[in-house]
Amino acid sequence: MALIRKRRLTEQQQRRIQKQHKTRQEEVDTSQDLEGLVVQHYGRQLEVQAISVPEQHPEKPLVAEGEPEPFWKEITLGSVWRCHTRTNLELLVTGDRVKWQADPNTGLGIITAIHPRQSLLTRPDRYHKVKPVAANISLIVIVFAPLPEPAPGLIDRYLVACADADIPALLVLNKSDLLKENDPILDLLKEYEDLGYEVMQTQSEGDLTALAARLNDETVAFVGQSGVGKSTLINAIVPDAAQKTNVISENSALGQHTTTSTRLISFGEGAALIDSPGIREFGLWHLNLDKVQQGFPEIENLLGHCQFRNCTHKHEKQCALRQAAASEEILPRRLDSYLRLIDEITEAQQKN
Repeated sequence: MALIRKRRLTEQQQRRIQKQHKTRQEEVDTSQDLEGLVVQHYGRQLEVQAISVPEQHPEKPLVAEGEPEPFWKEITLGSVWRCHTRTNLELLVTGDRVKWQADPNTGLGIITAIHPRQSLLTRPDRYHKVKPVAANISLIVIVFAPLPEPAPGLIDRYLVACADADIPALLVLNKSDLLKENDPILDLLKEYEDLGYEVMQTQSEGDLTALAARLNDETVAFVGQSGVGKSTLINAIVPDAAQKTNVISENSALGQHTTTSTRLISFGEGAALIDSPGIREFGLWHLNLDKVQQGFPEIENLLGHCQFRNCTHKHEKQCALRQAAASEEILPRRLDSYLRLIDEITEAQQKN
């Protein structure tokens, strides 16, 4: 079968195409644009919540006597519309603030523009491509619990992701009613608190007033292993959320995935909660080494103080990091976690 060669365009042809594209964009009528918030993502379609209404509402068509009533959807504040996006827009995610237009005759809309993002949480997918998760987040709540057993390495990965996105983190130990006396998980919580991270304890069935007050006026993303109670917490704080929940798998002692798409739920005055699909691993191979260091501030402060400039921090006698771990100035497990991430990223970069 003959190969079809891709036609190479001259600079003049490229400029003509770009000019035509720009002209088409300018010809689009934006006078009917409304303000909206992406609250859920469904592949090529998104759900947009109206946060403004038109100055002059479209008039519902008149129906002759005896004729069937046509479909009509009023544009009201807070109403949610299934929308397509214009082809020139970048990939949109839950939390994006957008301009959009509504068609009451079909109940559908089209997103015409996106506002600049204040923050963007990303993670690599199974195909080694960076995937945006949610936008305009002001706080990330990292939830862990006695069951399934916490993975400190995963928590460290979340904290690196928070540092990379420049989003504050709140560590929540949920299901604290399951704790045993002198439970080592309390030591884990204290370790993060001593590192300067904000921490809190909750019970899925308990009083969540303190947590709800902390989340006021924030756009919050909940992350953590499946089964730690993220959706249950959200349901308790926002009863109308109706997030699906599930029990821990008796066979694997791991959480079963119940949240299938990232969803934004309005909460209080100007606040919102975002529930993202539970993930058991959080790859960070797409970050550079400087970004990883920012997620380990106690280690970052010691870098550059080793005897050798190319110190691997694994076997050298005059390694500032190993000496700090031996003297308990830093946590040995945090150093191990840091080195594991460095190796993972270095190996991934060498493959690419």
